[in-house]
Amino acid sequence: MSFASECISNFTEIITKKYCQFSGRARRREFWMYTLTVWVISFIISLIDKLLHLQIDVPNGQDIGILSVILSLALLLPGLALDVRRLHDIGKEWYWLFIVLIPIAGPIWLLVLDCKEGDRFDNSFGPDPKAEPAFVPGDNPPAV
Repeated sequence: MSFASECISNFTEIITKKYCQFSGRARRREFWMYTLTVWVISFIISLIDKLLHLQIDVPNGQDIGILSVILSLALLLPGLALDVRRLHDIGKEWYWLFIVLIPIAGPIWLLVLDCKEGDRFDNSFGPDPKAEPAFVPGDNPPAV
């Protein structure tokens, strides 16, 4: 499976099967593949907004794309849910998301937390998503 198709399948799994799943844990790979896919889709949608002149002028001089706003609203809940599961992977509660409200340092600190490796073993939020399934007698042993 190529990297692009893996990113797309990860994205579709998150927005369909895990849309509002705030429980459990999410690996760094899952988080960053989703984030990369959202960035690419957002870039393409903003280009479409500009090419089709689907923008609204706002008083501060910026233009807001209609399709970009719809995309942002549609991806708000899965993004929050994924970030909460990412925080769970490092043993933090959901309310650590509020750290982004601290100017400048808050978003940087959340980025550091999102980059941090998850807990190696089970924690209070669930089993390690990286853990290999246990060998059950009678099953074929894992290939080495």
